[in-house]
Amino acid sequence: MAYSTVLGGKKFTFNSVKEVLAKANEEKSGDILAGVAASSDLERIAAKQVLSNMLVRDLRENPVVPYEDDEVTRINQDSIDSAVYDKIRHWTMAELREYILGYKTTENDLRTLSRGLTAETVAGVCKLMTNLDLVYAANKVRVTATCNTTIGCRGTLSTRLQPNHPTDNVEGITASLLEGLSYGCGDALLGLNPVNDTVSSLAEVLKRFDEVKHKYSIPTQICELGHITTQIEAVRRGAPCDMIFQSIAGSQKGNSAFGFSADTVREARQLLRERGTAKGPNVLYFETGQGSELSSDAHYGADQVTMEARCYAFAREFEPFMVNTVVGFIGPEYLYDSKQVIRAGLEDHFMGKLSGIPMGCDCCYTNHMMADQNDIENLSMLLASAGVNYILGVPAGDDIMLNYQTNAYHDSAAIREVLGLRPIKEFELWLEKMGIMENGRLTDRAGDPTIFTGRR
Repeated sequence: MAYSTVLGGKKFTFNSVKEVLAKANEEKSGDILAGVAASSDLERIAAKQVLSNMLVRDLRENPVVPYEDDEVTRINQDSIDSAVYDKIRHWTMAELREYILGYKTTENDLRTLSRGLTAETVAGVCKLMTNLDLVYAANKVRVTATCNTTIGCRGTLSTRLQPNHPTDNVEGITASLLEGLSYGCGDALLGLNPVNDTVSSLAEVLKRFDEVKHKYSIPTQICELGHITTQIEAVRRGAPCDMIFQSIAGSQKGNSAFGFSADTVREARQLLRERGTAKGPNVLYFETGQGSELSSDAHYGADQVTMEARCYAFAREFEPFMVNTVVGFIGPEYLYDSKQVIRAGLEDHFMGKLSGIPMGCDCCYTNHMMADQNDIENLSMLLASAGVNYILGVPAGDDIMLNYQTNAYHDSAAIREVLGLRPIKEFELWLEKMGIMENGRLTDRAGDPTIFTGRR
């Protein structure tokens, strides 16, 4: 079916819902690389106009990857609450946008609405919003989850402490870990990206995390971001583990390129509920990032925002504790500059919230991207204003193993103070007991890891 409109005296015709979605997207270098982007600003506006007049039903009935070919599509479509969907199926996308932004629409209203939205619908309404719309709408909703502690409560901003090391040296990792804790980081997670994806290496780091957590009675979660199958085997061999991690894509083909399927995730969740070290029930951690499907030729001609929304539909099925968009990590081929990175971060956070998942963001960039630390701090402030569950923390904002830049350990403290936010309650009480925080602010002892070692 063709969709047409006349704009500026010129007729624009789009051949499918997929094409409308792609060309209505804000400019992204990844969409240009994929050959699906609008050829001009005028065509982009025309696509947005067509999209705004489409019905919710049109987007549900035209998934960008066919139902019979893709388990992500099947998971998404089969999860839809028919009663909720039937109430909104004849709404235009413009009406859906106005409902989400309406001052009378409550958090509970949006939680209910979420159950009737497919990923394509979530992506579609996102494309009709400005950056401020995305902040305003996302701030209406909080999505909580519980592993050992509960993340996502209103008034909180959490951090994932990322003590990466270029050789996985456990003592080096521990030094960075203690420094991060001394700045008040780590209430969301103590989580390492390993260099060596082996069972023995993962187990060694997990054991150290577990030792530190118990030695200092830290109310938090631990995880190591190896491949899901390596983590499963480590847990089977007795490694302590609160959560299992996996990067995910918006199509079955993309997930296959990552080396797993939905059944692998089900296996991991069941294993942790039986043998994991967390109380749960939310024991999974997923990471995403716009453009990953294109890099594995698994995007099916769809734009990267729509494929990203499909990641969240997949994640929702498994009730994760945290989902993290690593927004600027892949590079300028997918998000060219700070404008695109900031837009993508706000899009991803909004779409995650509207999909009903506990959403965080790695506000990051690579050195060959047209962005700098000021841009990432801007995005962090915008996301904190939008109610993001967590951001990351690394030493001085520079990850020496992954070779990219993200938030520094001290960034979260500054953002919390400016916006009146706090860590997870149990973690804040622990920080107060350690003398690191008082009345929601860091003390003079903050940033001194000898708090833990007793040596100066």
